[in-house]
Amino acid sequence: MTTTASTRRQFLTLIGLSAVAVSCTTATGASGKGQTRTLRYQGWAGQVTLPELAEDLGYLEDVKLEWVGNTISGPQDIQSAATGQTDFGGAFNGAVVKLAANKTPIKAVISYYGSDKHAYNGYYVLADSPIRSARDLIGKKIGMNTLGAHAEAMLDIFLQRGGLSRAQIDKVEPLVVPPVNTEQALRQKQIEVAVLGGILRDKALATGGIRPLFTDFDLLGAFSAGTFVMTDRFLKQNPDTARTFVTAVGRAIEWSRTTPHEEVIARMTDIVKKRGRSEDTAPLQYWRSYGVAETAGRITGKELRLWIDWLAERGDIRKGQVTLGDLYTNEFNTAGAGGTAPASPSSSAPTSGS
Repeated sequence: MTTTASTRRQFLTLIGLSAVAVSCTTATGASGKGQTRTLRYQGWAGQVTLPELAEDLGYLEDVKLEWVGNTISGPQDIQSAATGQTDFGGAFNGAVVKLAANKTPIKAVISYYGSDKHAYNGYYVLADSPIRSARDLIGKKIGMNTLGAHAEAMLDIFLQRGGLSRAQIDKVEPLVVPPVNTEQALRQKQIEVAVLGGILRDKALATGGIRPLFTDFDLLGAFSAGTFVMTDRFLKQNPDTARTFVTAVGRAIEWSRTTPHEEVIARMTDIVKKRGRSEDTAPLQYWRSYGVAETAGRITGKELRLWIDWLAERGDIRKGQVTLGDLYTNEFNTAGAGGTAPASPSSSAPTSGS
């Protein structure tokens, strides 16, 4: 697994879809007055996504989720949504901006993950590693779930703040490592730095022998980092379905905030067991938060403006290439209207499952 300076300079281009590619796909929504009530999506192994939680809580009402497989990459997930292979996808906001810059007709509809004191991505080294600063990363390998997304963006910010030149930054080697193997790759010294988040991070910390170099929470504080997107065509043809979905996700965010921690974990464990994908539920005990900053995941614009400006400064997009107002909408999120927290379900106890 290697990377080059050329690959580094082409940051985020792996999600560069042309408008032609998207326009050649078929819409999921039914024609005429009919609207689809089934949403195809990709999940994450061993994890419970907000839509999955919303469905289990009954918030999706008559809308059904259809799992088509798992992903380990936000850019890949929103590509699938943009090309009509799925009906929604989620990614780091910089990836969403870059996709929109390629004239892909998509809209961000709700934030679904972020960084706070509980939910963050950390860049970990072995406890006895000599790496202490950004400059120490020159020539080193950093394992992350995908290139051109959240983990690489945070790494770039850390390196820039550490005073490295572009030529020096190009000598740092971000590598793709499946999340479930990242901790092992670090401990076996196949990489010098491991990007770990969520339950995989906390499980690794509980084992010991590693320490953080930095975290994205250290860099930017609490912020919503990624959004779910849907195509303009889907939103136009299926507005009621989109509203049910987005509102349900917003309600699930608030449920996860206000429900006792142990109860949330019990519910997630039950969901994973019921879906029967031969997944290990033990790491779920380390879940703490989805990290979404705003009530019900409503998008303020600042979480996208940050990456519009940053990508333009880097030269990845042209200034003015992306219009913030065209990039997102809160129209379908009635859960967050007025800034009030949505009501909890009538019964929050997990159902039994095998």
